[in-house]
Amino acid sequence: MPKLHHYDNLNTARFVTFCCYHRQKLLVAPSVIETFLEALSNARDTHKFRLLGYVIMPEHVHLVIHPRVETKLGPLIGEMKSKSAAKIIANNLISLPEICLKTVDGKQKHSFWQPRCYDHNCRTPETVLEKINYCHNNPVRQGLASEPGDWRWSSYNWYAGKKGVAIEIDEFEELALKE
Repeated sequence: MPKLHHYDNLNTARFVTFCCYHRQKLLVAPSVIETFLEALSNARDTHKFRLLGYVIMPEHVHLVIHPRVETKLGPLIGEMKSKSAAKIIANNLISLPEICLKTVDGKQKHSFWQPRCYDHNCRTPETVLEKINYCHNNPVRQGLASEPGDWRWSSYNWYAGKKGVAIEIDEFEELALKE
């Protein structure tokens, strides 16, 4: 498997995508999504990155984050995925399908996430806004919601000023949300 390169240390926001194992729809139950959001929040506290936008889809996640300059993206996302998967599997929050079984060191174990993540450096505020809007419109494009505000698992409602959002977003003063 070829190595994916992450261009770290550029002091830019990053649009990050990662998928459930074999793109299975494992991010459906609220308890599973909330467990991932907890891991995201803990990673933000530990690594001091700014969360600018997100969407959690049934089989993948998009994040718009602004990590600290010295942060390596691959290990950061790997830690978030590892901690969320361990808790989801240990607490039997969902029944993982057979396709999620893999053999490691002669033992079968479940995998929740595909290895790796994909990222894009957002070099301008306009690109950051484009990626945040992409996140917010993803459930509409996929037929999961008729409007972005109908999808509970994105940052859209925080930007719309609604209360009771799943996770708070960090201010990004350069942006004014456009629909």
